Amino acid sequence: MDVRIAANCVIIRDGRLLLSHWNEAGYESWTLPGGGLEPGEDPAAAAIREVFEETGYQVELGNLLGIDSRVVPAKDRIRGGDTPLHSLRIIYEATVIGGELQNEIGGSTDEAAWFDLQEVPRLNRVQLVNVGLNFYEAATGIRD
Repeated sequence: MDVRIAANCVIIRDGRLLLSHWNEAGYESWTLPGGGLEPGEDPAAAAIREVFEETGYQVELGNLLGIDSRVVPAKDRIRGGDTPLHSLRIIYEATVIGGELQNEIGGSTDEAAWFDLQEVPRLNRVQLVNVGLNFYEAATGIRD
């Protein structure tokens, strides 16, 4: 079984959620900013790095909201593979402290944007968005 560890952030400001548009291998959806850890990289450092790469924003991490664990069967892996993929996603709350909104060039995402929380259920989004918002609500009592 392959293992992938990622760090992602729930970033909410003024009732709006920051999302990255994932566009890879013929699939596309909105997702929480973040991504895979480099070998030996601290998860918090990875979250900060990935958010900057995907959105142009510098962030400060808040609470660890939760860790999502799921196993993707080999037949359902987007990038292919002969074995299942165990995906661990470490999800933090974060606050923008600098930078300007910009789109990633040459990565797995191609756009970053803010969405009103009421608009999120209508978006084409990966399940991670729902997981992150559920963790956020459980930690803060705030959904929208």
